[in-house]
Amino acid sequence: MKIGGLQKLSLLDYPDHLCAVIWTVGCNLRCPYCYNVRLVRGDVPLISEEHVMGFLEERKDRLEAVCVTGGEPTLQPDLLKFLGDIREMGYLVKLDTNGTRPDVLREIIERGSVDYLAMDVKTSFHRYHLMGDVDPDDIRESMELIRSSGIEYEFRTTLVPGVVFPEDVLELVRSISPFKRYVLQDYESRPPHIDPDTEGLEGYSEGDLREVIEMMETKAIEVCFK
Repeated sequence: MKIGGLQKLSLLDYPDHLCAVIWTVGCNLRCPYCYNVRLVRGDVPLISEEHVMGFLEERKDRLEAVCVTGGEPTLQPDLLKFLGDIREMGYLVKLDTNGTRPDVLREIIERGSVDYLAMDVKTSFHRYHLMGDVDPDDIRESMELIRSSGIEYEFRTTLVPGVVFPEDVLELVRSISPFKRYVLQDYESRPPHIDPDTEGLEGYSEGDLREVIEMMETKAIEVCFK
């Protein structure tokens, strides 16, 4: 595993559980507003898997869960073994993914390797080209796999001005319904970004987002303001 970061405690990344967060290195997307530039490009010092597993072994009595995020974890060839090893320690495991590799996601689900899945749905399907070389059909397939998996899950979208518009959210909600939980995350500029032109953009107001949610007529949407 190529690991570029370890957060020893998070109260936010696994709902209702104390967790550690592990960042994997590398991503197959180039979202213009991404602020994990060095992680995405692989320009970070690596943390050994042995160090991470040793830390988790020591904290079994204090932590309840582990979130594996990135980057894009499904690019890691030994991800399934890594997830299995963490679960064998007794941890709940959450995986964050961009949904571009449904073949890997299917195997993870079939093996029962995770307890929670969070998929970033970047924007409406006709705008996905802004994120890089991605097939929207892969995104659709991954969403369907997650939705029918029987595993706890959430879809989430970061509301980036000029990239994700309120009408995009409406389109996404209509296309992926029904769903258990959909999180709308407020955009926060944390330079440097993949595309410097997105630095300094102001996010949507809470009032604007509430209006969008009211139009959706569903209670399964949560707005997250950082």
